Amino acid sequence: MNISPFKIAIPKAELEDLQEQIKGTRWPNEIKNSGWDRGVPLAYARKLADYWLHTFDWKKQEAWLNKYEQFMAEIDGQPIHFFHAKSKEKNALPLMLLHGWPSSNVEFVKMIEALIDPVAHGGKAEDAFHVVLPTTPGFGLSSPMEEHWDASRTAKAYSQLMEELGYEKWGVHGGDVGSDIAGEINHIDKNVVGVHVSTDMPSILWYATFTGNDPMKNPNFSDAEKEALQELMQKRGEDGGYLEIQRTRPSTIGYLLNDSPVGQLTWIAEKFKFWTGAGEKLPEETVDLDQMLTNISLYWFTRSGASAADFLCTNLHAQRDWSRPSLAPMGMAVFSAKSTARAMQDPEKQIPHWSEFKEGGHFPAMEVPELLVGDLRKFFHNLRFQQ
Repeated sequence: MNISPFKIAIPKAELEDLQEQIKGTRWPNEIKNSGWDRGVPLAYARKLADYWLHTFDWKKQEAWLNKYEQFMAEIDGQPIHFFHAKSKEKNALPLMLLHGWPSSNVEFVKMIEALIDPVAHGGKAEDAFHVVLPTTPGFGLSSPMEEHWDASRTAKAYSQLMEELGYEKWGVHGGDVGSDIAGEINHIDKNVVGVHVSTDMPSILWYATFTGNDPMKNPNFSDAEKEALQELMQKRGEDGGYLEIQRTRPSTIGYLLNDSPVGQLTWIAEKFKFWTGAGEKLPEETVDLDQMLTNISLYWFTRSGASAADFLCTNLHAQRDWSRPSLAPMGMAVFSAKSTARAMQDPEKQIPHWSEFKEGGHFPAMEVPELLVGDLRKFFHNLRFQQ
């Protein structure tokens, strides 16, 4: 495996091209009284694009990311970018954090200090981690992607990476597609001491209906609970267009995302609007706007809108043996949780560690990082001593 040091250095010409393309955006005409239920409103799109053009400082964000050691590995013919931050604590547990869509490893960067230096961030030395943050193949800096990748192939690559880094025992956390990859790792790697995943209430509802577990037919739910779930199901259904497009025609949407920065901007910003918290606030009210735009900028600079969509498409069509046993204990953290969360996802309470938080949503590492850090420390506290 070839691993080489890496620094992010977007050429000046790329930055100038982005600015010129934002300025040259062909804005659509908006039909009166169109709100968020029709997609990103024109006024908000203009406001966000103006901030990206005139206020957002890419070089500042680039310097922030480059504070942490980064590497580029070539695994199975694919470039894979990752951050690698080591703790000074001698008994630190190696921990890999895996992002989903429409995200990148930038999602977790603000958690690095609290994970590698817990004493300075409200924890104990025994809670320290060495942190490895890879970017999923085809997403952002792990580009270009010339072959189809899915969670299973990625899990094998990540296991090889951790072995190459010299880690004999390690833990893994994932959210969204990252939880899928983490689950695959749990089927193939005996060196993993524990697998922690995060999700949000709409995702649990989607998974329940996807697997045929219709909550409306669950006799344990009250009428009030069913009514609340019905409302969530309706919102989720209205928000499913992005997945249907990427599941079926990732190449076609890729042309649009690759050619229009405002198209890439709104394609992702819409998800931060509806997937953070209860979807009732604007993205900048729930996450750091500059961090979100850093993530979006990386999609743009690396031209990875199409390849990220292709990863989702391949993964959703992959054939898997769901009966395979897990090799390590599982932990689940549910954000924007309701009382019905576990009854749908884990009705027999087979998952040993289950946490629910009313706050947060689909991007807890950006919305409520302190809650996610705390749950990671709690879950891995005893498991780390099995090394």
